[in-house]
Amino acid sequence: MDYLIDTDDKDWAELLSAWQFLLPRSFNVWLVNRVGDVFAVFEDGSVHMLDVGRGAIERVADDCDQFVTRIDEDDHGNTWMMVSLVNACVKAGMKLGPNQCYGFKIPPMLGGSYEVENMEPTDLSVHYQLLGEICEQTRDLPRGTKVKRIEIEEP
Repeated sequence: MDYLIDTDDKDWAELLSAWQFLLPRSFNVWLVNRVGDVFAVFEDGSVHMLDVGRGAIERVADDCDQFVTRIDEDDHGNTWMMVSLVNACVKAGMKLGPNQCYGFKIPPMLGGSYEVENMEPTDLSVHYQLLGEICEQTRDLPRGTKVKRIEIEEP
């Protein structure tokens, strides 16, 4: 089974524009899992995972070679590629189009779960724009704060 989205022929600068507050000015999109998490290579060669469900970025390897080694260690492959969740989505009959990922009905950063019942095929541009705006609007709130309303602004 393939756990990656084809990154070719996509305008990643535009797709990730709502995440500029969290990403550096210069980076390259290397891999993208089927839940839309981005593995980006920064200028120093280090690999970082933009977890769009949690609204967090984390350094996962010093370089691409170390990433390839680490993905086979511990449970990194399952965790980073969301293997169990993707398998569950496929088993539930969810098929992705060429510009889609498995998106959240309720984002985890707002209390949604990483379960098949909370997933649906979602256009990449909608996925990144919506989650980026929600993350930016809620990032300074104390943990556990109840969010009653989110405003999505037109770019």
